[in-house]
Amino acid sequence: MIHGKIGFRIRTDIERADTKLIETLAKYPTPNIADAMGRFRVMDPGLKPVNPSDVCAGPAVTVMVRPGDNLMLHKALELVKPGDILVVNTFGNTNTAVWGGLMTRAGKAVGAAGIIVDGAVRDADDMAELGFPCFSRSVVGSACDKDGPGEINFPVSCGGVVVNPGDIIVASKEGIVVIPKEDAAYVAEQVELVWQKEAKRVEEIAAGETFMPEINETLRKKNIIR
Repeated sequence: MIHGKIGFRIRTDIERADTKLIETLAKYPTPNIADAMGRFRVMDPGLKPVNPSDVCAGPAVTVMVRPGDNLMLHKALELVKPGDILVVNTFGNTNTAVWGGLMTRAGKAVGAAGIIVDGAVRDADDMAELGFPCFSRSVVGSACDKDGPGEINFPVSCGGVVVNPGDIIVASKEGIVVIPKEDAAYVAEQVELVWQKEAKRVEEIAAGETFMPEINETLRKKNIIR
């Protein structure tokens, strides 16, 4: 169901990616998942874990807010299901926090698995105490308004990547990847192949095969070496 109109609207029901696929993808390093998607759909490195050990994986509940306002992020907490990750677009505002300690406690209470904020948050110590994963561009002391407008569960841009409601987010200190829910099964198959290929290469290096023959083959094709 949708309430409101474009710019100030809420979608209450979304299709989430399969839980087993999320659990499978969460086992792999985010760089491997990126490789399985052609090295695309990786959020830019300006988004970092608020606390170094932060990791999370789950379906996205997307939120678009006006810079300096978090009305719709508060409302989104009512729509979160256990395991969801809030993904927030603040339109580049890094001076006023849209998420803090009290909201962290509420998010933890409703079972949210974490939050990705393309913007600012505050109260990092509360997040560490509660073990609540958070990724953002900045940590600041100032708070924001609660007036709107904004949108919940419509496509957003976060870290330079389009995120649709229900897409899978996997986030760690190595980066944040977005797996479209309709492609999740394929990506899960491909990332296992990537993992196996890397494991094979580790064994080759350990056995003394330090250099990859295909590097020189590529250089020969480009007429750099003979």
